[in-house]
Amino acid sequence: MEPVAVGLIGAGPWAEMAHAPMLARGPHTRLAGVWARRPEQAARLGAPVYERVEELFDACEAVAFCVPPGVQAELAVRAAHAGKALLLEKPLADSVAGAMRVAEAVAESGVPSQMMLTLRYATPTRTFLARCAEIQPFGGHAANISGALLGDHPFATPWRLERGALLDVGPHVIDLLDAALGRITGVRAHGHPLGWTGLLLEHEGGAVSEASLCMAAVGDLPPSTVEVYGRTGNAVLLPGDEDPLETVAEEFARTVRRGGGHPLDAAHGLRLQEIIAEAEAQLAS
Repeated sequence: MEPVAVGLIGAGPWAEMAHAPMLARGPHTRLAGVWARRPEQAARLGAPVYERVEELFDACEAVAFCVPPGVQAELAVRAAHAGKALLLEKPLADSVAGAMRVAEAVAESGVPSQMMLTLRYATPTRTFLARCAEIQPFGGHAANISGALLGDHPFATPWRLERGALLDVGPHVIDLLDAALGRITGVRAHGHPLGWTGLLLEHEGGAVSEASLCMAAVGDLPPSTVEVYGRTGNAVLLPGDEDPLETVAEEFARTVRRGGGHPLDAAHGLRLQEIIAEAEAQLAS
């Protein structure tokens, strides 16, 4: 399969740590170029740097995003209308309206789209979800606790400091519980987005799950976990050492080359955004 030429939008810490190496190492993709607000940062990523985003579009057949959610929503629409496949970060946007514009642009243009919900590409996660499908799940709990919003952490970026854990790690946790226990049909939220956020999720079929999210904790913190309980057993997902990015690149290349879409597409990102927006509205009331 010919490597997919992917242009990268963004050159921040996550682009340098994850996106650029993933796209450049092949064999499924090649890093065709970079566009970023700060060209001097883009130059560190080892690919041609373009002054205008349209020039990047001309140099690639797909675009990966590593920018704040509101910026992604704006530029993803432009990329879709330019006929480029989209490798999208979570969350899809900073609002439901923005996420809807992306999903609509993808549907109208017919371009492939895929979300970087990285946990879903790891082998332990897929084993966990297969186990959940066997045990007739009726309940579960997830916890994602860190101190990423404190001090000079590289991910203490303005949009995360403004919106907190729900918008940042919320997509990962909500997506996993949705996949493990059935489609989410309702959400109740309490707490504070910049402190501790608790979610109670209702699923199709009657299952119920809870999630605890925090990015402002200190001290010796427990690992992130997802636990699911069913009528015939239970399943636990713990952090692993596997790097899922090679699988992300391989599946994206397959999505671009062979068509047929991907289950973690922009429409799925929009649905996660709607759940998060409902929870945020409850926290603000």
